Amino acid sequence: MQDVRFDLPFDTPVSEHLAHARERHLRWVRERGLVRSQAGFEEYVSWDLAQAAARTYPYASADGMVVLMNWFSLAFLFDDQFDAGRPDRADRIAEVARELIVTPLRPAGAAPRVVCPITLAWAEVWEQLSYGMSLTWKTRFAASWGRFLAAHCEEVDLAARGLAGSLGVAEYTAFRRRTVGIHHSIDAGEASRGFEVPAQAMAHPLMERMRDLAADTIGFMNDIHSFERERRRGDGHNLVAVLHRERGCSWAEAADAAYRMTTACLGEYLELEARVPQMCDELGLDAEQRLRVEMGVEAIRHWINGNYEWALTTGRYAAVKEGPVATAESAGRGSVDDLLTV
Repeated sequence: MQDVRFDLPFDTPVSEHLAHARERHLRWVRERGLVRSQAGFEEYVSWDLAQAAARTYPYASADGMVVLMNWFSLAFLFDDQFDAGRPDRADRIAEVARELIVTPLRPAGAAPRVVCPITLAWAEVWEQLSYGMSLTWKTRFAASWGRFLAAHCEEVDLAARGLAGSLGVAEYTAFRRRTVGIHHSIDAGEASRGFEVPAQAMAHPLMERMRDLAADTIGFMNDIHSFERERRRGDGHNLVAVLHRERGCSWAEAADAAYRMTTACLGEYLELEARVPQMCDELGLDAEQRLRVEMGVEAIRHWINGNYEWALTTGRYAAVKEGPVATAESAGRGSVDDLLTV
C-alpha cells in the first residue's frame, strides 16, 4: 500500500545540499563498516535515506546534512539487525541498545564500552549532532532517544518470545508512539538550524500533545505504506495487522480503519497547531521566543510531510513481487549486514 495518499495541507522544501551530501554520506557508511557487502549496500541505497533527511531537515548546512544522514543510517540499520538476524540475538541487541542510550549521557569524547560498528559510529555522530546545543536540549534528546531504543528492545523481546502479535489496538498505539522515534527526530530539527524551543513552551501540554500526535500520524502512515512488505515477512508490528486481528475484519477493512485513525490524528494536530499563538500569549513570550516556537512547529511539519513524501518512493517500503518467499532477501531487509559484532 505504498501508493496510499494523504491530503496534507502544507508542503516542505528539500535541502539544496541533497546530492552532494548523499555522496559524502554513502562513502561514510562504507568507510565505517555499516554496510559491508555489495548486496547490503544496494539494499541500503534503495532506501534513499538521504532523501528522507533532506526533506525532514531542509535548512541544515551542507556539513550538517551529512551528519543527519549519517545519523539516519544508524537508527535504520540498527532497527534491521533483528529483522535480518536470529531471535537468539535479543540479548546482544539489548546490550548494544544500552550503549547507544548512554552515549549522550557520557562526557564528550568518551569511547564506547560496547564496541561494534553501530556504537563507534554513534559516538562520532552524537558529538557532531549535539555540538553547540545546551545541556537542556541534550538531556531532552537523550530522554527521547532512550525511550525509542528501550521500546525497540521491548519489540525484539516480544518477537523472541513469540508474542509480537499480542498487543491490542490501544496498547499498540501507545507502543508505536515510542518505536517510531519521532520525538528525538523533531528535537534534531532544532540542532539542524541551531536554535532551541523555549523550555516553557516545550513543557506546555499543547506542545506535548502536538508532538505525540505527530508521532502517531507518522507511525501510522509508515505502517500503511510498509504494510504489504511487512505482511509477507510476518511482521505483526503494524497497525493494519493489529486492527485485522483484534476486530476480526478483512485486510481491506483494517486498512480503511488505519487510514481513518491516521487522518483523525492529523486533524487533531492541525487543530492544536492553530492554538500555538494563544499558547505563546499565555506564556508571555517575547518576539524572539515566539520565533523559536514557530521554528519548532515548522520542524514538526517538516517531519510529517517530509517523511510522507519519502515513504511514497523509498525502496524500504516497496512491496516484493508475488510468489514463494524462498529467502530472507526476497522478503526484504535480508541483505543487511551484521553490525553487532566487530
